[in-house]
Amino acid sequence: MEETRPLIVFENVGKIYRTGSVVYEALHDVNLEIKEGELTVLLGPSGAGKSTLLNLLGGLDAATGGKIYFGGEELTAMDDKRLGRFRAKDVGIVFQFYNLVPTLTALENVDLMSDLGVEIMDPLKALEMVGLAERKDNFPSQLSGGQQQRVSIARAVAKMPRLLLCDEPTGALDTNTGREVLKIIQDQSRVYGKTVVMVTHNSLFAEIADKVVYVKNGTIEKIIINDEPKDAEEINW
Repeated sequence: MEETRPLIVFENVGKIYRTGSVVYEALHDVNLEIKEGELTVLLGPSGAGKSTLLNLLGGLDAATGGKIYFGGEELTAMDDKRLGRFRAKDVGIVFQFYNLVPTLTALENVDLMSDLGVEIMDPLKALEMVGLAERKDNFPSQLSGGQQQRVSIARAVAKMPRLLLCDEPTGALDTNTGREVLKIIQDQSRVYGKTVVMVTHNSLFAEIADKVVYVKNGTIEKIIINDEPKDAEEINW
């Protein structure tokens, strides 16, 4: 069987923030490969560098050292215009706190992705993928937290990105609802073949991942390959 080529490669990546005379090294010496279609969990305590790593993956922030490649193209060498196209077309993001527009219906929130100037799937189909087609005309205030998060996932996948980034996607949800959302995220990898990277501080979520990247003190402490990931429905926390 042919080895799946890496979609994402980090080579000795570092990130330094400067505020006046204060220098903060958020990441240093990060080396990482993520394969196409893989579900990767970035695990570690608060302040470890997980979100900084996620932001670099999505082109939301620039590395101050090293190189990052996506699909063989060097992200760290892209100009702002090319980087903007990369974010618009190739990256979908799911945040902890939904970020839905309160005055738009679920369907309209998903359709917002068409404003980026990229081809998107039928917004209703995206809602069907997350089990919310019947709530398409509801406003966020008429939906539960879990339903709002599902709308945000539908919005992220509507533009058919190659990379889906999830930043603590169940952080604001109860266990049962969180498990449902985890299942939808896992299916994006297992069923639809998307490359998914999820940030969490919950070590139990490592059990559903193909790859677990332990982040500590701004660098990668270790990487574990999960040969038999659990189904999201099996996770209790």
